[in-house]
Amino acid sequence: MKKACFLILTIFVSLGCGSSRTVTRLEPETVTDVSGAWNDTDARLVAEEMIDDCLSRPWLTDFVAAAGKKPVVTVGTITNNTSEHIDAETFSTDFERELLNSGQVRFVGSRDQRDDVREERMDQRDFASKETMKKIRNETGADFILLGGIKSIADEAEGLRIMYYQTDLELINIESNEKVWIGTKKIKKEISRGKSKF
Repeated sequence: MKKACFLILTIFVSLGCGSSRTVTRLEPETVTDVSGAWNDTDARLVAEEMIDDCLSRPWLTDFVAAAGKKPVVTVGTITNNTSEHIDAETFSTDFERELLNSGQVRFVGSRDQRDDVREERMDQRDFASKETMKKIRNETGADFILLGGIKSIADEAEGLRIMYYQTDLELINIESNEKVWIGTKKIKKEISRGKSKF
């Protein structure tokens, strides 16, 4: 009986000492700089601004004039060269979304996505009907690939930290290897914590 009372008392004390937590839902577009680190707002703004710049440059009108059709684009590797964890896949998806939704280019899947689709077509050869089976070697090849990376520099002293991020992107003609556009977007943040250290 004493053990049971002690156990119940321990549970109540543990529950009473726990901290309360409040969760507030926010709109996804809300700017939320909590730590000063790279976040979803940075990724979204960089993607929107850089793709707007990319699609306003002469390479696009030059290609349409020469080929008589919209260019086909794919996103390649976007490398994270910062000391932070940045989900490169989410960041790449932001670029894909902006390119596709512009309506000015056609878009094909990334390397990993193409591998999944090819596997599905091979699977269909064994299990799908002839009427619905998709052909192999009938893919749309990309004309251009978008490659790039994110770098960061941190500077701090006496409770003040400056975070600098630079995203560099290059659009490359896959057949000729010619770079048709290079873009850079810079973000600088000041994070202050009084006299405390980071």
